[in-house]
Amino acid sequence: MKPIFKLLSIALLLTFIISCNDDDDNLISKSFTVTIKNVFEVKDYFNSGTISESGIAPGTSTSFSFNAGKGHYLQFGTMLVKSNDLFYAPSDTGIALYDSNGNATTGNITSQIKLWDAGTEVNETPGMGTNQPMNQSGPNTGTDENGNVHIVNDGFTYPSIEDVISVMITHDGGTLFTVTINNISDTSTLDTPLAPGTWVVHSENQKPMFTEGDTASLALEKLAEDGDNATMDTNLSSKSGFVSPFAPGAYSIGTINEIFTTINTANTALENLAEDGNPSGFMNVFNTPKGSSSAGALFPNSSYSFTFTANEGDSLSFGLMLVQSNDWFFGIDNITLFPNGIALSGDITNMVKLYDAGTEVDEFAGAGNSQPVRQTGANIGDSENGNVIEESNLSANVPTISTMIKVSIISN
Repeated sequence: MKPIFKLLSIALLLTFIISCNDDDDNLISKSFTVTIKNVFEVKDYFNSGTISESGIAPGTSTSFSFNAGKGHYLQFGTMLVKSNDLFYAPSDTGIALYDSNGNATTGNITSQIKLWDAGTEVNETPGMGTNQPMNQSGPNTGTDENGNVHIVNDGFTYPSIEDVISVMITHDGGTLFTVTINNISDTSTLDTPLAPGTWVVHSENQKPMFTEGDTASLALEKLAEDGDNATMDTNLSSKSGFVSPFAPGAYSIGTINEIFTTINTANTALENLAEDGNPSGFMNVFNTPKGSSSAGALFPNSSYSFTFTANEGDSLSFGLMLVQSNDWFFGIDNITLFPNGIALSGDITNMVKLYDAGTEVDEFAGAGNSQPVRQTGANIGDSENGNVIEESNLSANVPTISTMIKVSIISN
């Protein structure tokens, strides 16, 4: 090759190299911050419902069913109709649905039922009072008592609890229970209907349906004086529902989702994240709630944040466990960080999906005894041997994604 052509070739090569370097220099690079907020509405009860809208006549029974896990308690109330404001219910702390060894409560639980006085209307002779439901001209006609909720002790003679009501509970498998209330009253004592009632399932740190020594709520007054359970049902249902913390999570930046891949078997790192809230198998972890100095779970109205730098062409993926589940996790799967060359910014909750890791058999959300809040150790649930999928077979009590989690991203 002649010197002039050799020099020309070298010049062209140098121009190409410089051009490539210029292209690299022109790549967009940005710092981003992602904020993940738990937006669950805090509830007073796990679940609630009504008891027999037509009441329970002597010699008849009614049943209701519910899901509950270890640490849950049952409370209910039904009016003794031939009274002014008396109702049958367990103690204000409720009936423990599992013992200390994790065994479900079953059998006859009538011994745990008490006859309560709502303290709202002056008592009259059982079955004879003109202000009792079967005799009165309308609801709420009796004399106000202005008292508090207490075990009845008014000087009148009432039949023993076991002569009026019998309560049985069965464990139907998994987390499902059925309670049956039998009205066994007859003319030998006081044949009385039992009015429509309400029930709640709650945990130890949630509120009971009523509290001994407190003034009865308007809802309890209506239930106990007139067998009207509508207001109590409305109040309880509005304050009942599924609530869950989130566990620490992990994220990846690049062109590959390093956290999870749908339709594939979860690896050990994802299994640990999705079943037990342990993200330690991943490189990039977020685990400290904003305002806290230590790692921990994310409870309602708290947030995680993490910051990273990304280049044009990169995508974001993340995953974090929905704690009141067996192996469900919220995730974002490879969303581009520079759509149309512009840094992604704003609310991206609509890009979040709820996934099932396919590693552990699902139980009723919030009640399963192999879910982290109730299990005795990590990785103890039944193996599912499935694949990672978008979860579509949710328990009936699980709300929409946007009422559980909010995710936003800003470019710095």
